[in-house]
Amino acid sequence: MGAERSEGRGAESPRTIEVTQPLTDTLPGSVLYRCGRTEILCVASLEDGVPSWREDGLGWSTGEYSLAPYSTRPRHRPPTGGRVDGRSQEIRRLIGRALRASVDLSRLPGLTLHCDCQVLHADGGTRTASINAATIALGSLVRAEQERGRLAEDPRIARILAVSVGRVGGRPLVDLDYREDSAAEIDLNIVATPDGALVEVQGASEADPIPREAWHELVDIGCRAIGALGETLAPHLQPIED
Repeated sequence: MGAERSEGRGAESPRTIEVTQPLTDTLPGSVLYRCGRTEILCVASLEDGVPSWREDGLGWSTGEYSLAPYSTRPRHRPPTGGRVDGRSQEIRRLIGRALRASVDLSRLPGLTLHCDCQVLHADGGTRTASINAATIALGSLVRAEQERGRLAEDPRIARILAVSVGRVGGRPLVDLDYREDSAAEIDLNIVATPDGALVEVQGASEADPIPREAWHELVDIGCRAIGALGETLAPHLQPIED
């Protein structure tokens, strides 16, 4: 693969990000998140009740992920009969783990936080973009619920962001689009705080075994990118109240 990247960006430069929020007055936790040509609609909401197995007095948080039929070419065909394909289930769990790392569930007693993410257009990085959209949506929802008195305190304890990193043609790259992702020898998704505390590293070699040093290099590059991402998204991230 040649050196040219979308938007003419450098190896460690993410794609251009655009954030629109809220989408309607009735959905304060709604966000349209664009990262290059990848586009995510995320809506955060708070619901009374918790899963039946939750008997410890804590709240719960969970993420949903789906591809709109028109988000890919050829057209994505959702499973029938309410089934969820394995990839979507995996990404739902990833989003859920990121959310639970960002909140203190004891501050959500009897409540469940939902972040529903739908991919409107897919061009690589949909799972990491969904996590970033969910973090923005969560902050806006918390502010609105505190103002209306439903939440006595801010349940958030950290801002969790994510970015993809990979090695394409032996070259480490940040925020891979679909063309790069499909050609990557190794592809990782880094989930962390802007100051570099890791939540999850997800990925694998797509070809030959990769030296440990190369993995460490990609994780370091990803953490730097998340730090920069935190600065880029700062205008859209609600401050966390102590």
